[in-house]
Amino acid sequence: MSAVLPPPPVAEPLADLTREFSFDKHDFERVRQLIYQRAGISLHAGKQAMVYSRLSRRLRETGHRSFAEYLQWLEHATGPQAEAEWQEFVNALTTNLTAFFREEHHFRLLAEELRRRGTGRPLRIWCNAASTGEEPYSLAMTVCDTLGPGAPVRILASDIDTRVLATASRGVYAEDARGLSPDLLKRHFLRGTGRNAGFIRVKPEVARLVEFRPFNLMSTHWSLGEPFDVVFCRNVMIYFDAPTQRRVLQRIHQVMRPGGLLFVGHSENFTDSRDLFQLRGKTVYLRV
Repeated sequence: MSAVLPPPPVAEPLADLTREFSFDKHDFERVRQLIYQRAGISLHAGKQAMVYSRLSRRLRETGHRSFAEYLQWLEHATGPQAEAEWQEFVNALTTNLTAFFREEHHFRLLAEELRRRGTGRPLRIWCNAASTGEEPYSLAMTVCDTLGPGAPVRILASDIDTRVLATASRGVYAEDARGLSPDLLKRHFLRGTGRNAGFIRVKPEVARLVEFRPFNLMSTHWSLGEPFDVVFCRNVMIYFDAPTQRRVLQRIHQVMRPGGLLFVGHSENFTDSRDLFQLRGKTVYLRV
């Protein structure tokens, strides 16, 4: 009689033998700690597959054979190569979802605020988490349509992800990009021809209003120039835990003028920070 063999052990969810690289729960926890320390992002337990998919590309690029080896190198390496890889690590784990004139009511409110302020003192707008540029260019188009292309308004557009900023600075998009009406396309974009057919480029008078710059909200040095009158920081805080949210709100408060407007995402609520910002409208706060 043949022996009855015990059932095979159940594999850990992360120890999938079909994977190219070794990746276990300890590796995932190290990734969670590192991205939290570096960018303030809180990854929940359901993001294992996403982390593996995005970071495995970095292992291929750097020649590491396992996540443990890659993370060990990342934590201990120094010099320009290490800093460059830290940036790639952050780039890989950030999420970029954007469109032109997303949450359109915000741009109507901005236009009202621009008309109220007029063309007197120069205005500064900060677009945080600018991604591939659709949001800051939407702000610039709103400025041009409300106050004219020569308006004394400057827009600082920042993001922690250097790859998306490179795309944003080019200002080139598919002509069927979401959020653009035929009228907006005609007024604010140049259509490509020949090999560039099917693409559009932001017109110079719109692009000149925007300055792109890498910026990490976890930085201890917020050297951003004169105070801002308007800040767009939408769908950013949802990736932070409560203490990090509070710390970032305090810093945003410090770089804004009293009475300035903070625009946030539809799922973000900061009524617990009434000492800093007071709700003025749907997902719009007044800096106190």
